[in-house]
Amino acid sequence: MKISPYFGRILFTLAMVACAGVLSLHLWDYYMEAPWTRDGRICVDVVNLSADVSGLVSAVLVQDNQSVHKGDVLFRIDRARFALAFKQTKARVASTQAELEMAQNNLARYQKLLATAAVTRQQLEQVETAYKQATAAYDQACADHDLAAYNLTCTEIKAPVNGIVTNLSLWPGSYVKSGESAMALINTDSFYVAGYFEEIKLERIHIGDAAVISPMGSSLSLDGHVESITYGINDRERDRDSLLVDINPTFSWVRLAQRIPVRIHLDSVPQAVKLVAGRTVSVAIIESSGT
Repeated sequence: MKISPYFGRILFTLAMVACAGVLSLHLWDYYMEAPWTRDGRICVDVVNLSADVSGLVSAVLVQDNQSVHKGDVLFRIDRARFALAFKQTKARVASTQAELEMAQNNLARYQKLLATAAVTRQQLEQVETAYKQATAAYDQACADHDLAAYNLTCTEIKAPVNGIVTNLSLWPGSYVKSGESAMALINTDSFYVAGYFEEIKLERIHIGDAAVISPMGSSLSLDGHVESITYGINDRERDRDSLLVDINPTFSWVRLAQRIPVRIHLDSVPQAVKLVAGRTVSVAIIESSGT
């Protein structure tokens, strides 16, 4: 049976409509529900280094963007004042030790004399009190000496982790205060990726799922896996001073979709890819079979 040209055009039109429908459904699933996002960042732990003692910086032993190893000395605080304090406490220890030995000898002598009635009980109690005071003074002097020795070691600030010194603004002659940040150190062993996924995509993301990370401006990709999913974000309508992460919602059709941070552990990084904290990446989750 010969098919009329009119009927053939109808079939062709229906086929094109069906293809367009399938393509539309695929695009809808990909853009609206598939677990991928262009909103990702390379993140890293930053150690804000501070000195445990206050003083003038006598030497800075690193440069900006320099790689360092754990235990390397980064900068020094002038030791003169702390060395003098160490000597003073050392002398105080020797002095209180001599006083303690004298008090101990007096106590032993008075205890023997008490048996012969040469001294009274009240005199012995006074000697015992003096011995206890000498013991306390010696213990205090030893504690002060240990603290002075510790402060002397704190004049050298060392790297607590392997990392890279960044945004260096510390120079010899600067005055640093105890507990205040003086230098930033990027922990190079802590790089990870934070992918911000719309909440409608969370049901298709599971801990352990493989992830492909594509840095912006690079043709290479990084491999990783989902390490964790954030369990709380800041409610801007209520928690003004919350310690939870504060995420801007994205406009999705007629409602604002919240973005949920997903932490991606990096499994392999090509040598040609430069890991820079804050660099923009796209993250695609490879869904596990059976999920």
